[in-house]
Amino acid sequence: MLTVTRDSFRLTQVFTISRGSRTEARVLTVRLVRGGVEGRGECVPYARYGESLESVGEQIARLPDGITRADLQSALPPGAARNAVDCALWDWEARHAGRRVWEIAGLPAPGPVLTAFTLSLDDPDRMRAEAVKNAHRPLLKIKLGTPDDMARLAAVRAGAPRARIIVDANEGWTTEIYADLAPHLQRLGVALVEQPLPAGADEMLAEIARPVPVCADESCHDRQSLPDLAGKYDMVNIKLDKTGGLTEALALRDLARAQGYGVMVGCMVGSSLAMAPATLVAQGADVADLDGPLLLAEDRAHPLVYDEAGVHPPGRQLWG
Repeated sequence: MLTVTRDSFRLTQVFTISRGSRTEARVLTVRLVRGGVEGRGECVPYARYGESLESVGEQIARLPDGITRADLQSALPPGAARNAVDCALWDWEARHAGRRVWEIAGLPAPGPVLTAFTLSLDDPDRMRAEAVKNAHRPLLKIKLGTPDDMARLAAVRAGAPRARIIVDANEGWTTEIYADLAPHLQRLGVALVEQPLPAGADEMLAEIARPVPVCADESCHDRQSLPDLAGKYDMVNIKLDKTGGLTEALALRDLARAQGYGVMVGCMVGSSLAMAPATLVAQGADVADLDGPLLLAEDRAHPLVYDEAGVHPPGRQLWG
């Protein structure tokens, strides 16, 4: 039996990107019970992709109770609904077999993964203050995506002079803004820029210089996205809420690597239950951005462990 509940988790502070702000993470939790064994998954419906809590819940409600992981891949499109059910099926399968998910998937035992910590979009002084507060972290991700980002970028670099920095524009720049900023990104030691131009309007990335590696986020959902990225992007950002679950995320990771792309594994703002399967995809990734629980004021029971080594794989009580 599949059941869906809505859950919300308060954030430690307002989280802002170029598309808006939020004070809580609103998620759907899927529970799958068969033979007295329960599996769980979580998803974060995203309005940018035409999703809502209501629409995703309706997609899940229409699934047959006995659906298998193999059948699910064609029963639902890539997206949040398929993600939550796919991860619940993986969790159920592992618990039913008395094994861990990575054993069932034929993967090596996972270890901790260094993750970025995200600074949300704000005025330069506040972003600098947040950078100072988090300057001990080896990898910072900063949310940009406005015409006035140069001052923000310089402020963060001044506040965290030794941190590695990646930039996420969330489709907020034009070709002209990106071309103007690109040399400054390089000068200020930015290691990576995510989705500088809107998906579907990013053809110019194949024509202009990319002094800093460019990563496809909104432009890359699953393996079907890869042909359109050629010549425009150097890396892909794999998020389970885009791929539609762990099954497709692992397949996308392997195919992207085979085609020469670097791999970043990212997340929406969700709880430890959402991050848990992503820690498996992030093994060996060039960049991991799985800091969702670090932005929360409250989390699931038995949450993921974060320490100097990074985010650790989930314990049995949480997932998998």
